[in-house]
Amino acid sequence: MEFIKQNVFYIILAITSGAMLIFDLARNRGAGGLSPTEATLLMNRENALVLDVRDAKEFSEGHIPNARNIPLADLEKRVDEIARFKKKPVVLVCQSGNRSSRASAELAKAGFEKLHNLAGGIALWRKDGHPVVKA
Repeated sequence: MEFIKQNVFYIILAITSGAMLIFDLARNRGAGGLSPTEATLLMNRENALVLDVRDAKEFSEGHIPNARNIPLADLEKRVDEIARFKKKPVVLVCQSGNRSSRASAELAKAGFEKLHNLAGGIALWRKDGHPVVKA
């Protein structure tokens, strides 16, 4: 009991710090996708395909470097274009994460195995200061 009295500040600090880490982990994983930093690591370490499922106009206004654009509306009929990536990591990108989640479900049905949604989409990517190129 004496230890707790003498170190109450450090105990509160440790509990608060742990709670913040758990909250952040739950928030990022609850979004069902990779953070921009995690996506960057996957692209660099495992040469992941970045598939942007926004329409062509949105894509031309700014996209992740080396991303391939297949709009969600065209994905089913164009899936053969990316068939060689079925066993490789694929990072799906849209504006906010909604369309890429639907694309992930569609690609899973087509046999893709390593699908990752960019949580927060290109909006969070930009907000976090990651590079964007215009077509």
